[in-house]
Amino acid sequence: MSTIIQVNKVSKSYWRNNLEIPVLQDLTLNVEEGEFLALMGPSGSGKTTLLNLIAGIDRPSKGDLTVAGTDIAKLNESGLAKWRSENVGFVFQFYNLIPVLTAYENVELPLLLTKLSKSERRKHVEATLNIVGLGDRMNHYPKQLSGGQEQRVAIARAVVTDPVILVADEPTGDLDKTSADEILTLMERLNKEFKKTIVMVTHDPHAAERASRLLQLDKGDLVLEPI
Repeated sequence: MSTIIQVNKVSKSYWRNNLEIPVLQDLTLNVEEGEFLALMGPSGSGKTTLLNLIAGIDRPSKGDLTVAGTDIAKLNESGLAKWRSENVGFVFQFYNLIPVLTAYENVELPLLLTKLSKSERRKHVEATLNIVGLGDRMNHYPKQLSGGQEQRVAIARAVVTDPVILVADEPTGDLDKTSADEILTLMERLNKEFKKTIVMVTHDPHAAERASRLLQLDKGDLVLEPI
């Protein structure tokens, strides 16, 4: 396997008035292609900040950050937005579905930015909804779906463009145990069967157990690296 994510001596600070607040400190991390990595740590440890840096949502204060061969720390805003749309799928704790759109229309949204024809988009959307087990719910609106089904739609939307990496921030945090287990099983399938590289932030040790590797952060430093 080749290394798909290289975080090299990355630091990240935020400023509040004139006060610098360090979040990550000189952090180095490699993620292999096809890996399912879980990030854990107490609140404020920097795990979501690290996820956002890897996904190109935020920029490091210093250090190098290469994902799929691109040093994303050096991209300008428009270049970073284009890179994100082509390389990253996002799954969040709250599903961020558009309530006035059907499941089909929510999943189709990222494809509207591509050059695919309407018929090609339909093939992609229907295939992806079938993968997540919602082929029979594509014309339902979010309010007609359970929380677990809404998260499945969100995952379908994240992977419909066939992204290089999938980032998930507390993807089971708003679900009951049964629904959470179903979502984790789906993510395992995406990793093992479809070879998706996944980086997941979670506070739930049961969720972390599904990953192939666990990293813990504490005050901006990696403190543990095995499962």
